[in-house]
Amino acid sequence: MRCMRGLIVAVSLACGATAWAKLPPPSPEAKAKAEEAAAKAKWADKVAAYQLCQTQDKVAAFYYAQAKEQGKATQPPVATPPCVNPGPYVAAQSEAAAPAAAAQK
Repeated sequence: MRCMRGLIVAVSLACGATAWAKLPPPSPEAKAKAEEAAAKAKWADKVAAYQLCQTQDKVAAFYYAQAKEQGKATQPPVATPPCVNPGPYVAAQSEAAAPAAAAQK
């Protein structure tokens, strides 16, 4: 039993030491891919916000129409900025990909 505990401690220490090892820096391709993924995620967030804005406008319009139909008094709507469509996703060329694209031409 004592031997088993010692073995578990040794394995835990060995695994812990490898967890602190420093990873090599990412390659330019990996860095460009990560930047592209981040840009796409940021665009997806803008699209989600635009869709939410449109849905909120539809719900508010429905509420006011129903209230007016039923003769209920309503407060004037709060002024909000208009919904902004982010447009289609456009992949931005990174500095690492630009020389490679120029070399292919």
